[in-house]
Amino acid sequence: MSSRVAHMIRQMAGLHWLMLFAGILLCWLALFFMSAPQELRTLSAIYGTDFWVALCTMTPDAVGALKMILMWSLMSAAMMAPTALPAFATYDDLGHADDRINFPALVGGYLIVWVGFSVFAALIQMALLRANMVTVFGDSRSAILNGVLLLIAGGYQFTNLKHACLSKCRRPLVFFMQHWEEGPFRNGLRLGLVCLGCCWALMLLGFVGGVMNLGFMALATVLMVIEKLPDIGRWVTTPLGVVLIAAGLWQFVNII
Repeated sequence: MSSRVAHMIRQMAGLHWLMLFAGILLCWLALFFMSAPQELRTLSAIYGTDFWVALCTMTPDAVGALKMILMWSLMSAAMMAPTALPAFATYDDLGHADDRINFPALVGGYLIVWVGFSVFAALIQMALLRANMVTVFGDSRSAILNGVLLLIAGGYQFTNLKHACLSKCRRPLVFFMQHWEEGPFRNGLRLGLVCLGCCWALMLLGFVGGVMNLGFMALATVLMVIEKLPDIGRWVTTPLGVVLIAAGLWQFVNII
């Protein structure tokens, strides 16, 4: 295990890797600024600019929907790209034996899937905002909504689809060998769909933990990274499902 990790770290020194890491970092920085509206209002008063304040204020209209799509896209890139690093490293390693490798096309296909998810999540947030079930920052106002989302996420941990997607994420070499001839872009799309199958329910828990809550985003990212690791991930999936279901039931108990 340690030798594989060391090898993966050593090979992540190329320009394409540096650009990927820079992109992830920029996404996290943008999310930081979008998650701190009060501090940004203070900075606006001092420096005379309200760009970030306007950007992080969500409204139930077309402009607000575009902001939500941008915010969810940044979240998806910041949170999901790190979970796919073992798969990206495996693809990069295979490229030493095949000159058809195209790392940007693979990552691009992967991210397109998550942009599609971001549009879907933003539409959900817009509907919840109009129904006054979440705040303008995406935090849930409803214990019922919290309970439903937690139960969905917890129950999904035990489904065959979840385990099938995880098995592909935990064995990226087998995944790429099966679909290599489809080319890098379609491989990226497939990898994105598999990753989506693993993580969509956990991502929607952003409404419970706070869509703009950096602490929740960091914790969720760590959990999703660990869950995809071949040696220890299988010990996380079921306990996490139990915890989420228990938390969901607790939400309904508190309503009574």
